[in-house]
Amino acid sequence: MNWSIEFAPLLPPPILWAAAAVAVVLLVIMFARGTRGAALRALAVLAMFGALLNPLLKQEERNALSNIAVVVIDKSLSQTLTNRPEQTEKIKKALEARLGKIPNLEVRWVSAQAGSGKKGGGTKLFERLNSALSNIPPDRIAGVLMITDGQVHDVPSTKEALGFDAPVHALITGKPNEFDRHIEILKAPRYGIVGQTRQIQVRIKQSGKSKHDGQPVKLIIRREGAHDEIRTTIVGRTENIDIPIPHSGTNSLELELEAVEGELTLANNRAVVSTQGVRENLRVLLVSGEPHAGERTWRNLLKSDPAVDLVHFTILRPPEKQDGTPINELSLIAFPTRELFSIKIKDFDLIIFDRYQHRGILRPIYYDNISRYVSEHGGAILIAAGDDYAGKMSIYKTPLLPVLPAEPTGRVIEKPFTPDLTKDGYKHPVTRDLPGLNTQSDQKPSWGRWLRQVEVRGVRGSVLMKGIEDKPLLILERKGKGRAALLTSDHAWLWARGFEGGGPHTDLLRRLAHWLMKEPDLEEERLSASSTGLKVTIERRSMAGEINQVTLSGPGGEKQTIDLSEKGEGIWRATIDVKQPGLYRAQTESTVGTLTAIAHAGNEDPIEVSEVTATTQRLKPLIESTGGGAFWTSSTGLNRAIATSDTSIPRISMLKHARVMAGSGWLALKDRDAYLTRGVRLTPLFTGLAALAALLMLLSLAWWREGR
Repeated sequence: MNWSIEFAPLLPPPILWAAAAVAVVLLVIMFARGTRGAALRALAVLAMFGALLNPLLKQEERNALSNIAVVVIDKSLSQTLTNRPEQTEKIKKALEARLGKIPNLEVRWVSAQAGSGKKGGGTKLFERLNSALSNIPPDRIAGVLMITDGQVHDVPSTKEALGFDAPVHALITGKPNEFDRHIEILKAPRYGIVGQTRQIQVRIKQSGKSKHDGQPVKLIIRREGAHDEIRTTIVGRTENIDIPIPHSGTNSLELELEAVEGELTLANNRAVVSTQGVRENLRVLLVSGEPHAGERTWRNLLKSDPAVDLVHFTILRPPEKQDGTPINELSLIAFPTRELFSIKIKDFDLIIFDRYQHRGILRPIYYDNISRYVSEHGGAILIAAGDDYAGKMSIYKTPLLPVLPAEPTGRVIEKPFTPDLTKDGYKHPVTRDLPGLNTQSDQKPSWGRWLRQVEVRGVRGSVLMKGIEDKPLLILERKGKGRAALLTSDHAWLWARGFEGGGPHTDLLRRLAHWLMKEPDLEEERLSASSTGLKVTIERRSMAGEINQVTLSGPGGEKQTIDLSEKGEGIWRATIDVKQPGLYRAQTESTVGTLTAIAHAGNEDPIEVSEVTATTQRLKPLIESTGGGAFWTSSTGLNRAIATSDTSIPRISMLKHARVMAGSGWLALKDRDAYLTRGVRLTPLFTGLAALAALLMLLSLAWWREGR
């Protein structure tokens, strides 16, 4: 039960204050003149204002609420070093015993697991604390105790950002003046042009002191496919290191710092820098025969691809159509055959002949140049064939014959058909997972039909798509160092126009062009590796029915053989646990030679392991502003109070109005004196007949005194 007096004025406060001011002035004048009965009149005025103020006796029924202390336990990666897990457990048990003896105190335990931070990595104790406080009233929070090594990366800049008025204390694990070295990446490029070299900047940082201070340190540099480089440096000096970009995709460089005696951990003595290799714009030469409905489909597709620089020529005026019109009166551009197919042919990554017929425009030597450009120099050629491929002027009847994957029979089949995938087509990255495919391989895709196909024979390479009577529709072949493709129909444009619902012309034609230009993600024989923490996933893609085992080499030189499990059409995969962070190299043999993949296994949170020595400096400004304290809990630390073997915690008490809540060997929680009001009873103290009688009596006495 709680008692108090409150007022409920019968008149608005401004009127009461104005009346009170007037009354005071009149009473002062009366006292100054020595008027009889002035004191009684003053008492009467006070009684009148007491009645107008309407005093009430407030009687509350309260239920006391417990204080709430929140204990945040840091379980991040740095807390797993040395004996910190055991030390944390001992602190927790000691706190349970100490806090359990304090009356009217409720304890909430919060664990901040490794990787709980969502933004930027690192240890996010206050992010986890805010989540735990979401259902706790701020006026019940007695304080926060954090069991941590002090490496916290989301400390608020001000105490107001906490959202409560209570002390924050830190119980520090580890020991003062721990020694550790780590590699700090100062500058690293995210992207680089294939074939070029970029530069990174690193330096060695040190926490604490060691007998090795001032001595040179060795930095081992490992680049993909290169011998190790050993560089001598000193702590704190910036080193510039070249990272080559030999291929597109991820290019990695590993740095390893030579270990010295007394380091807290070796987990941060390794660092890996990954740079994405980007190829310069791919150059494509598109040569179209006589204009037709599908010509714009190829042009629009290649022009819309930001990775492609397109050079397009359409043969509008073949030699047999010479009519004597002077050249200066024509709006046509002469076809620069010598420049394209002799001087600059090696500048192109892909040459496409779209419904092109041999009509004497190109001399045989230029066709021979194209053939050698494919087989000897790693170029690529694509034939998008229509009835031109089956006629007398077919491009097949030129020196290009050695690099073309199939021979025309001379028959053109005019018949509607729905393109479909072959068994190889369901495995190959160019055609696998095309939109509209049915999951059942025995059912036709939900694509629109094409209306014409050229019959071919003597097929070499892989047939990915079939058409009329299951005849080859799309053929891919590796030819020497280069690649060739043949599409035996010129009706892909029907999909672009939405004929009978259309089809995935953009996906198909773009993938086809990029496979010819050796896009790594579209390789049918491919080995890839990725990692999450210390788990390495190896994936093998192949057109073969069976694959070889994969050899995985670790950073220490150890090797192991991995068997992959089939996970789908043409895909095998396995995930394994590795013991130490670093670069892992996977290798296997395939039909196209030795395949290699690189993965960096390591800590998922590099910020968390960059600095691991115990410290009070990160938390100190916030703790001091809340009146709290930071305490070393090791037996060799500071502020030792209650020892539990090699771990100690300070004494704990409850204080109400103190501003300083910590000192040498002790800490305090704030007694909030919170309560829940269950009922209120108000009793008027000066109203009704009693107030009226008192007022009349005082006025009567005042008149009586004045009359004497």
